[in-house]
Amino acid sequence: MAATAPRTSTCTPPLRDLNLLRSLPHFRGKPDTDPRVWKNAKSRTVVRSGLKSFDHPRPWRIDRISDLMHNSSGAPMASTALDSSISSKTMKKVCLFYCAETKALAERVAAQSDSIELRSITWRTFDDGFPNLFISNAYGIRGQHVAFLASFSSPGVIFEQLSIIYALPRMFISSFTLVLPFFPTGSSERMEEEGDVATAFTLARILSNIPISRGGPTSLVTFDIHALPERFYFGDSVLPCFESGIPLLKNRLQLLPDSDNIICTKVREGDQRFVRLKEGDPRGRHVVIVDDLVQSGGTLIECQKVLADHGAAKISAYVTHGIFPNKSWEKFEHDKEGNPTNGLTYFWITDSCPLTVSQVQNKAPFEILSLAGSIASALQI
Repeated sequence: MAATAPRTSTCTPPLRDLNLLRSLPHFRGKPDTDPRVWKNAKSRTVVRSGLKSFDHPRPWRIDRISDLMHNSSGAPMASTALDSSISSKTMKKVCLFYCAETKALAERVAAQSDSIELRSITWRTFDDGFPNLFISNAYGIRGQHVAFLASFSSPGVIFEQLSIIYALPRMFISSFTLVLPFFPTGSSERMEEEGDVATAFTLARILSNIPISRGGPTSLVTFDIHALPERFYFGDSVLPCFESGIPLLKNRLQLLPDSDNIICTKVREGDQRFVRLKEGDPRGRHVVIVDDLVQSGGTLIECQKVLADHGAAKISAYVTHGIFPNKSWEKFEHDKEGNPTNGLTYFWITDSCPLTVSQVQNKAPFEILSLAGSIASALQI
């Protein structure tokens, strides 16, 4: 067999590519004869390729290429749009189900991102009062990332929602996330004497037995749980993700340059409760009282009195979870012309408790800070 000479593969680009290179505003030189050179005179950005063939390769040299992404007018070129399209493709598409109470919040969550699609459930009851539920288009969620936005506002609604929560992971979905903004039994986490039942542990164990989806254990997203040690109440079949509403408060306080933080501490001695000023001087300042939740509001009202007596100019409050059983929110009045002895300047709550939101909406001093953006971000974890 006659010997054949080794073939050399050159890397000279096709004519159409050379014409494209010549059209670039930063291009200099003849690409078919000289090393490829793009040079931005303003930033001295240089990119060179001296590669002539695969037999004798020469290395690339890149000094900086950031300015190559812009044309001579400074406007981004098409590759910038490509980067944004790639990032949008990497976002996880989520099918978000919801209960009747959380419909408004679910709509706000879906408005945060095109990657979140709302899905419906038919909530009915049989004649005996037990749930008659139907998940629409169940085959359509196979292989999808699925989430459920729950609200355990009362024991009467927990069973029907648990029925959905236990059913969704069994529908051959890629992953399942339960968003429970308010963990309702969180304040019942301790035993003070033998016989006390820590119902926070009970609910945590119920949620720990959610069936595993094809993607693994369920992710549980909740906000400002009453006591962080409660994370150890959950079993290995659920992954608790503890978020906070405090960033919403920080963003809101940026609009209040006169605000300052005073820490109030609650001291219990049996059935008695005392509020003491722990640190800071409230005189002439706008003071914000921060807590994770409010029920009767007794502690907040005592804090307000103490701060007003110490000369606070304005007093506001923030809680992530406004529970307010028996309409206890009616105890809180607006300060009216900035007199802190009359009431609060602002009372910020989140929409973690939808029934409360419907009652206090547009009623001073209450103002709603929505968790929608935080939930949308958590669904991408």
